[in-house]
Amino acid sequence: MGRKKKAVKRVAEAVKAARAPAPAAHDPEIARVRALLGLMQEHALVELEIGPDGHSVRLSKTSTAPMGLSMAAPMVYAGGATGAPTPPAAAPLSTEAAPAKPAAPAGEKFLSPMVGTFYRAASPESKPFVMEGDTVKADTVLCIIEAMKVLNEIKAEQGGKVVQILVENGEAVEYGQPLFVIQSS
Repeated sequence: MGRKKKAVKRVAEAVKAARAPAPAAHDPEIARVRALLGLMQEHALVELEIGPDGHSVRLSKTSTAPMGLSMAAPMVYAGGATGAPTPPAAAPLSTEAAPAKPAAPAGEKFLSPMVGTFYRAASPESKPFVMEGDTVKADTVLCIIEAMKVLNEIKAEQGGKVVQILVENGEAVEYGQPLFVIQSS
C-alpha cells in the first residue's frame, strides 16, 4: 500500500474513532479532540478549526492567521473528575515600556468583501491594478479575489489615493480583513 493510501487510511480511522461513542466514563468531545490532536501531531499540522455545528473540522499545515496577531493560549483540560479547563499561566509582566507603534497611515481601510486569495493583477505577467500612491475613482478595480475558482474583481467604493497596500499577492484573505488604506480625495 502506498504512503499516501496509508496516511488516508490513518486519517479515516482517526475520524472514525473520533466519531465513535466513548465509554460512559469519558466525555466523547474530549476523546474527539484528543484524536484530532493526535492527527495534528502525527502530520505536523498547526491549525484546527471546528465548525459551529460541531461536525465540520478543518486541519491545516499552515496558519491562516494574519502575521502579527498573537494567538490565545490553548485551554488545557485537567485530569480531574470535573473536566473543567485549567486557565493558562499568566505571562510575567514586563517593566520595560512596549516599543512605540508606528503611526497608522491616514485614510480609511478598504475591507475584503469575501474570503479567498488576493491578487494584485489579472495575471502574473500583467501590471498591478493599483500601486501605492495611485489615485482611484469609485468603481476602479483594485484587485481580484479568487473564491471557489471564480475570479472576482474588487472595485473601489469611493475615490481617493491608495496610501498603503496591506496584503501580499497570492495571500489568503478573510471576510472583513483590511486590504488597502485609501485616503479620500
